Amino acid sequence: MERKLTCIICPLGCELTATLENGEVVSVSGNTCKRGEIYAKNECTNPQRTITSTVRCEDGGLVAVKTDRTIPKEKIEECMKIINAATAKLPVHIGDVIIKDVFGANIVATANKEV
Repeated sequence: MERKLTCIICPLGCELTATLENGEVVSVSGNTCKRGEIYAKNECTNPQRTITSTVRCEDGGLVAVKTDRTIPKEKIEECMKIINAATAKLPVHIGDVIIKDVFGANIVATANKEV
């Protein structure tokens, strides 16, 4: 089986073709660098994503957040439910952990919000 992908690792956007046998990637073509090959293999066997969103603050405002590492793509919806249910205590500073260990990642602030 072949799977067509567009690499998102760098601005080149290489058109990749991953050949799979028994659920394993046996070859990747179309990549101009090793990172494209790694991306294709991961995307076909264990897709991961960084999540960016906002969390409600105790004053009713919002603060921008993101995962500090990738999480499994199939966990995005559940991650968003956790993020949407959270409330951040003020003040919040860039890098503060808002929610610990959501599928192996922390949800961290990417903006400051004062009282």
